Amino acid sequence: MRLVIYGAGGIGCVIGARLVQSGQQVTFVARGENYRALAERGLRLETPEGETTLRVSVVSDASELELAEDDIVIIAAKSNDTMGVMERLSQHAPPEIAVVCAQNGVENERVALRKFAHVYGLCVILPATHLTPGVVRASSSPLTGLLDLGCWPNGADNQARQIASVLSASTFDAVVREDIARWKWGKLLMNLGNAVQAVCGNKDPTPELTRRTREEGVAVLRAANIDYVDRDEDQARHGTLLNAGSDIDARRGGSTWQSLTRATGIVETDYLTGEIVLRGRLHGVATPTNTLLQRLSNQMAAERRPPGAWSEKEVLSMLVS
Repeated sequence: MRLVIYGAGGIGCVIGARLVQSGQQVTFVARGENYRALAERGLRLETPEGETTLRVSVVSDASELELAEDDIVIIAAKSNDTMGVMERLSQHAPPEIAVVCAQNGVENERVALRKFAHVYGLCVILPATHLTPGVVRASSSPLTGLLDLGCWPNGADNQARQIASVLSASTFDAVVREDIARWKWGKLLMNLGNAVQAVCGNKDPTPELTRRTREEGVAVLRAANIDYVDRDEDQARHGTLLNAGSDIDARRGGSTWQSLTRATGIVETDYLTGEIVLRGRLHGVATPTNTLLQRLSNQMAAERRPPGAWSEKEVLSMLVS
């Protein structure tokens, strides 16, 4: 069995690196400067224990993979890239191959199911930072992250249990869930803070915006009759399992913050905050805070502006005016 990490960003590189270290056969699919860095210099993994550089197998396109039915593809690309990834993958992968969506949001699995029969949702809690090509920081040790896995949208099978076993042997706490969609909807509510952090930065607290975005999100999910993992269940899952060390400049910001910091020109806010905005419109629930933050995040990305363009006070004043 070979594991393919499709999307070598922060999450993809950390998961892939830990799999390599545990002896698994892993191939990365990367692009641009990141592909060149991985191919020429290898993958540098920074953890509280120290730094190591791994020589890794990496390709720049699915056509180079020669995929077999028993391979497992872990998608770690941003949600805005999923459609293109699935189109390329479906041209070069057997239709029965296992596809694992290790991504934020809830749209990726739906897109994958249009092309592949065996799709798994992976709910990822993994403090990681990726700001430099070929370099990734994993902040938690000795356990690297929490990875909950299940068939999409529900159920569990032997393949899911096999994948979870491999991940659990690679410094992750991986749990098979028959209700994985609930966990990913719960994570989506948490990810509403990504747009707040992107727009306002991470230096000053943003309690009012954070409260409003979540309250709108909860109201939307209730109106849509969508079940989700609440804060108590989520906190019980986390417990004291993760320990983010400060000795390696522990994670500075979430994935959207990192996208703006790298000036990529695009963020995945449309599939996080935008999911709540969409569902709100479908079910007649107003989402003014999330709608504004979605617009501001996309504007900042298009203009290549760094995180923290507005203060919480300024954003709140836009909602009043």
